Amino acid sequence: MEFMTEERHTLRALLPGLDEELAAFPLEVLESRDSPAIELFRAGGGPGLLVPQEHRGIGASACAALQVQRAIGSIAPSLGVATTMHHFSVATLVESWRHERRHEWMLLQAIAERRLLLASGFAEGTHGQGVFRPTMRGRRSNGVVLINGSKRPCSLARSMDILTASVIIESGQADGTDEFAIALVSAHLPGIEIAPFWATPLLAGAQSDAVTLRDVAVEEELVLELGSAEQPAFDSLQAAGFLWFELLITATYVGIASALVERLLRSGGGDASARIGAVAELESSMAALEGIARQIDNGAVAQADLLSKALLCRYSTQDAIDRATALAVEHLGGMAFIGSSDIGYLSAASRALAFHPPARARAGAALDASLRGAPFAIT
Repeated sequence: MEFMTEERHTLRALLPGLDEELAAFPLEVLESRDSPAIELFRAGGGPGLLVPQEHRGIGASACAALQVQRAIGSIAPSLGVATTMHHFSVATLVESWRHERRHEWMLLQAIAERRLLLASGFAEGTHGQGVFRPTMRGRRSNGVVLINGSKRPCSLARSMDILTASVIIESGQADGTDEFAIALVSAHLPGIEIAPFWATPLLAGAQSDAVTLRDVAVEEELVLELGSAEQPAFDSLQAAGFLWFELLITATYVGIASALVERLLRSGGGDASARIGAVAELESSMAALEGIARQIDNGAVAQADLLSKALLCRYSTQDAIDRATALAVEHLGGMAFIGSSDIGYLSAASRALAFHPPARARAGAALDASLRGAPFAIT
């Protein structure tokens, strides 16, 4: 079977025409700040990929979603990264609806029918800061929560319809306890400001700008409390969100590296062992991710132990991508590197997986302890 045949078939089956529309543009255009990719994704019905069919969405399985992300990442890396933020937010909403059966279905249906995009303001970009230590803060006032703070960078900043943000809700009492919460914030509310932030040309098409909230009033029913700010609950909903993020973002970067390895295959550069070695690194990583995705599709509960497996796959994939891209660049040769900016771009962009939370160094102690029997939780 030709390299990436299955992933491209899945993309064409679930989002017909999107790959052809994206492929009509050169990589440098798709990766630019003014890239058309996000709006092509929206127009093609991409926002509804993980919305269940009963809510008018496409209802893709977890395994199919990973294949779509790999295929998109191989064509338009920035789009793959940006849409991961949307998809994992949608998947978390689906998980919440399945457990609580509240009003999430209305938002899910709106996402599919109106093709709304969700940005993530959950894990802050501050080095060394835990994902449960958000920079946004809120206070209750007359039936709403007034939210202040910023998310830098925030993918989909200029295209988002809704921002899903982690917030510390201040108790307002000297002896009270602040709360950790997730807020669903309409991007059209007064007090939201978007400003340039992303300085590097790498992945500029993901629209990773700065989003600042100044006394943005969010209705209380759109704020989900998850326990004390000192020790927020790491429940199945939180685990599901992290699990989907790790799987989707890793598959996206496998796609970015796949674009480089595919160029090696087409060029015939190097020898067969080098080409097979590069492919093997990526195919084994993708198989591991799909193994976890199939557990989700078979009804596995998104518990911490499944998340820990996903993180182990993600960190091993980072290393596999490094090895695969090094082989590809070496055997494509200097003239290919000089003759096209695509080679250097894809090589550099594929390494950015290491920058997504949680960093290996931060999660390492918890993973190590869990392998010796301790409960696993992200801090």
